[in-house]
Amino acid sequence: MSASMPDALPRIVVINPNSLTAMTGAIADAVAVFAPLPIRIDCLTTPDGPPGIETQLDSDIAVGPLFALAKEQAADAAAIVIACFSDPGLWALREHFPFPVLGIGEASMLTAMATRTRIGVIAAARQSLPRHYRYFAQMGLEKRVAGERSLDLHMTDLADEENTFKRLAQVARTLRDEDGAEVLVLGCAGFGRQRARLEQDCGLPVIEPSQAAVGMAVARIFTGAQAPRSLL
Repeated sequence: MSASMPDALPRIVVINPNSLTAMTGAIADAVAVFAPLPIRIDCLTTPDGPPGIETQLDSDIAVGPLFALAKEQAADAAAIVIACFSDPGLWALREHFPFPVLGIGEASMLTAMATRTRIGVIAAARQSLPRHYRYFAQMGLEKRVAGERSLDLHMTDLADEENTFKRLAQVARTLRDEDGAEVLVLGCAGFGRQRARLEQDCGLPVIEPSQAAVGMAVARIFTGAQAPRSLL
């Protein structure tokens, strides 16, 4: 996406904290909507990360390799995006780097709140639900989350995009019809290619988290917003 862009353009580094290159490809496809802008976006895979982030342990293990890769890429970065819905290492990176660091989980929930009132979240794996609910509570969003439901798939299953979409459509309708969700958040970076199709199918706004985070990074870069000096 960025190979032909001049090096002088602001560079956003989007890091997939797991080792699944197929997921990084889905992330790159999702953020390709920003290609017309005068920015450079590099989507990277953490080679030493866990093979998918489903449990709290997976999320915790991912922080070390993620931080190491972020340090390697930081010299010419204008912003870093952590492309995992649990935002592993978000505050550690924000404390360490002087430029904006965005997590796709936080960014997508903030975007959903600015869209409608009752938020429905779709996770890939059932094991992710307790971790996500803890994060929603940490952000003070319990009253805004109408519900979160999972596809009961593992991260490696997401490569089958047709089966993934069928499960997404089923879960989206349940969140809409049974839980009263008014906007949906894709609670995994691996759903990037499914957003528009799912939105058309279920009739609700659908927030793709990598797009939400990169969009916020773009806004902060072009408005000159940086991290507070107290964090540097």
